[in-house]
Amino acid sequence: MLEMQEKTQNKYRKLKEYFEQKGNAAIAFSGGVDSTFLLKVAFEVLGKNALAVTFCSVLISERELAQAIAFCKNNNIPQIIIDVDPFQIEGFSQNPINRCYICKKSIFSKIKEVSLENGFTTVCEGSNMDDTKDYRPGMKAIKELDIKSPLQECQLYKSEIRELSHSMDLPTWSKPSLACLATRFVYGHTITKEKLSLIDSIEGLLLGFGLYQVRVRLLDEDSIRIEVLPEDFEKILKNREEIISFAKDKNVNYVSLDLEGYRSGSMNNFTEIEKKDFYK
Repeated sequence: MLEMQEKTQNKYRKLKEYFEQKGNAAIAFSGGVDSTFLLKVAFEVLGKNALAVTFCSVLISERELAQAIAFCKNNNIPQIIIDVDPFQIEGFSQNPINRCYICKKSIFSKIKEVSLENGFTTVCEGSNMDDTKDYRPGMKAIKELDIKSPLQECQLYKSEIRELSHSMDLPTWSKPSLACLATRFVYGHTITKEKLSLIDSIEGLLLGFGLYQVRVRLLDEDSIRIEVLPEDFEKILKNREEIISFAKDKNVNYVSLDLEGYRSGSMNNFTEIEKKDFYK
């Protein structure tokens, strides 16, 4: 245990040295566990030479945006908010398997442009080492735009980030993992504002039952699959009638509970060949 803690602390020191060497940094800040930790470290090292850049769109719930704004305000961290309409991004609504690449290429191009306009030559995002284990086409866009991923460069894993965040009294240390609402769709199924709003509203209902980690996957026009941690199955069943009633009021006729439980990237159910084709 002590050896593990020492390794984590060494990575933490390496991250601080990283920002010291850069001299300035704009952080793509969503308010999640990783970007909050990254932003806080950057601000502690660089002061006002650190900047939070947060994008506002229908892909992010109003709950998360409000928390991101409050964090910067409470910590006196400079923040710029940019409005992004993903439906103006060519190919986004068609939801191909490289949708994340298409979306991130456009959004991070804007983040980089705004950062440079404000004198920030280093632009960072919060992917960690665990993110290298799943299909993440957006990382291709990150590399093409020369956006830095300091948490990966310093070999930090999610568990270590949570541990360090806890020691720093960050409110996000135990926060559930976040992902944009577009990840709730089956690839190839059209994304619309109405469907995004539907997913957000049902997830909001479920979070109100005290669930820790929630995903509502839209399988078809009137069919959803709920993913929560197995230990929270009982809360879903206890509130089953209210969930069904709420869903049917929104023209969702089929509600299922995934017995495998929540898992990141569960919609990435295409073949390895399809993934390789994208990365060619």
